[in-house]
Amino acid sequence: MKDTGIGDGGDVGESGRIRTFPFPAELSLSGVGMQVGPMDDRRTWHADVPLERVHRIDFHVVMLFDHGPVTHMVDFTEYEADTGDLLWIRPGQVHRFSRTTGYRGTVLTMQPGFLPRETVEATGLYRYDLPPLLRPDEPRLVGLRASLAHLEREYVDTITLPPGLHTAVLRHSLTAFLLRLAHLADSSAEASPSHHDTTFTRFRDAVEREFTTNHSVSAYADALGYSRRTLVRAVRAATGETPKGFIDKRVVLEAKRLLAHTDLPIGRVGAAVGFPDSANFSKFFQLHTGTTPVAFRAEMR
Repeated sequence: MKDTGIGDGGDVGESGRIRTFPFPAELSLSGVGMQVGPMDDRRTWHADVPLERVHRIDFHVVMLFDHGPVTHMVDFTEYEADTGDLLWIRPGQVHRFSRTTGYRGTVLTMQPGFLPRETVEATGLYRYDLPPLLRPDEPRLVGLRASLAHLEREYVDTITLPPGLHTAVLRHSLTAFLLRLAHLADSSAEASPSHHDTTFTRFRDAVEREFTTNHSVSAYADALGYSRRTLVRAVRAATGETPKGFIDKRVVLEAKRLLAHTDLPIGRVGAAVGFPDSANFSKFFQLHTGTTPVAFRAEMR
């Protein structure tokens, strides 16, 4: 994989922000909160999505490739996926399809709320610390293909079970596939079980909800009912960094997204990530990136 400069703009709404597209429930069989099927050049999440331009989605996408290489951009990095590789794109990540390579294989999409909370925790659905690109060895690939094929068969079978039971079977089959995928992701990152610690996952989820307005470790600790020391231990065990470092990294990523993919003025970018004062935002950004917001935007264009 390699870093990429983004110079052709994104799919930007009237507010100047990167457009976020919802899960297309109207395209799903029986209206369930997932889809699975062949992946080809006619793929689409939404009738208005120009896939070759930068955009966000508010659901999960897992692509298993039958042919390659395929280049796909996710959050400032171009990942080159080959036959047998998987790309796992999580809600909120900024991404863009390649204009020049064909997509062939199987694609799974799922709404965040389709699975129960305990399954979300067990499968690491919001492990943003893990890279999107996964390369299974042959035994694991065989297992993943079989599990995904089984899920697809259950998905298209809408006549042998009543709707409620069909949905329940899909959730179980989807969980089985995701557990295999999560094990692969953990193994690839040599992650420890502490990544799944409830203290850290609650903190991570809270940061994802509130990072644009709340940068205070103490405020997160108080809201979650933990001491600051407990939070520091949990976050360090899961990520190797401090809670403040984790928050700042998320703020910087969002600022980079807005600087690279929108035409928002620098001051509005700062305000969007919790810095009403433009000068303070510029100092923060330069401290964490080694460059100014203006210089970063110019480099990306």
